Amino acid sequence: RVRRRNPAGRVLLGVLLALPVAMALRTYPPSYWLADQRTARAQWQQVNLEDGSQLTLGGNSAVDLTFNGQQRQVRLLRGEILVQVAHDATRPFTVVTGDGQMRALGTRFTVKREAPGTLLSMLESTVAATDASHHDDVHVSAGEQARITPDAVKRLGKIDPRATQDAWQHHQLVVQDRPLPEVLDELARQYGGHVQFDRAQLADLRVSAVLPLDNPRRALQLIADG
Repeated sequence: RVRRRNPAGRVLLGVLLALPVAMALRTYPPSYWLADQRTARAQWQQVNLEDGSQLTLGGNSAVDLTFNGQQRQVRLLRGEILVQVAHDATRPFTVVTGDGQMRALGTRFTVKREAPGTLLSMLESTVAATDASHHDDVHVSAGEQARITPDAVKRLGKIDPRATQDAWQHHQLVVQDRPLPEVLDELARQYGGHVQFDRAQLADLRVSAVLPLDNPRRALQLIADG
């Protein structure tokens, strides 16, 4: 018996096989898998760097590291990090994103990739922040927050360093009168499944809460119960 070839069936099978791969690459691009350090969703990890600095990666984060005789550089590819910088007078310590760079002046701070921009939150000392267009440095000091975009560094106002530190230590998302869709976006980054909601319908709802980022299912249930 001679079987007839079915080109249409082959094409359909190829599409069906390619869809999961395409979705996986969209969620986790090659830069994530090739990163020097990375974390899964809802996983936190502390890394002791060779110079004595400490780097803590939040869930669903990735960084590349460049440490040599001239520089100490952390490139944040996605997610969020907490940095405790060890003093080294001969090698500057910088954190780089697609939006610009932050040069530490002996300090402790967090950096978060957002859409749009990079969010810098200062816990101790000072950082000299520069946008990707290389405008003049903006010094951001302890208790201040700034957003870095490719064209500018803009101060956003004051933060509570101790509260920010506590939230990191306990893997919490602390929100105060924040739009619900923004909160759901944060939780979706840590949730292993698909989070779907009507952004326009929820746009007027605001949330004040302390939510467990390392247990996003529980966090979503708390919002639903509230």
